[in-house]
Amino acid sequence: MVKMNKNSGYLKKIRLEKDKIESLENFPFNLPAVKNLDELAFHPKVTYLIGENGSGKSTLLEAIASKLNINAEGGSRNFNFTTRDSLSDLDKYLTLTKYPKHFKDAYFLRAESYFNVATEIERLDKEPGAGGKIITYYGGKSLHEQSHGESFLALFLYRLFGQGVYLLDEPEAALSPARQLAILARIHDLINLDAQFIIATHSPIIMSYPESTIYEFSDTGIKEVKYEETQNYILMKNFINNPGKFHEILFKN
Repeated sequence: MVKMNKNSGYLKKIRLEKDKIESLENFPFNLPAVKNLDELAFHPKVTYLIGENGSGKSTLLEAIASKLNINAEGGSRNFNFTTRDSLSDLDKYLTLTKYPKHFKDAYFLRAESYFNVATEIERLDKEPGAGGKIITYYGGKSLHEQSHGESFLALFLYRLFGQGVYLLDEPEAALSPARQLAILARIHDLINLDAQFIIATHSPIIMSYPESTIYEFSDTGIKEVKYEETQNYILMKNFINNPGKFHEILFKN
């Protein structure tokens, strides 16, 4: 039996103010998931955003980060750098409702731009009179001197400490299945330290946390689904149970 805490969460829901949008035919409002979005409630512990690439998961997560004043390319609210201006206007039309209690920490992990965060940490730590080194909060070893997977683990083990809101965009990108399990265990530890997660993922391992809400993004919009109903779970289970059948189809001349 998994022991769960009574975390009540920090973020309650988001609402898209459609009446303020000039046109639903322009990006990102033309994405079916965004076009059909009215209100999305967050689970107090973990909310998953799943679906194919291009369905709008990362776009929505980025907009939520912006509403929390977190750097769009990742990091905490203390980071303020841009290597590529790709932020959409979606955040301007979202209303974010929070619970009364306040979070002490906030972090946005974007797998695709974590390299940029690591570079920014090194730049800031080289500035004269900067005080304590930022890298200390990531375990003390340069993130560039570790593998991608090791640097992800360093973030989870040292930088994320609970009592916060954590947005994760495809955290499984650099992780083996064994390390995905380690991250899942760390997510549980942090939830017991009063953390709330919103996670965009393709990984059946990462999305398996028992107390969570899963939203599936598709060409018809967004719907809540059970873990065993997700396409990624079904596909992975069927493949593992009968890889030969898939090979027969995939390798057919």
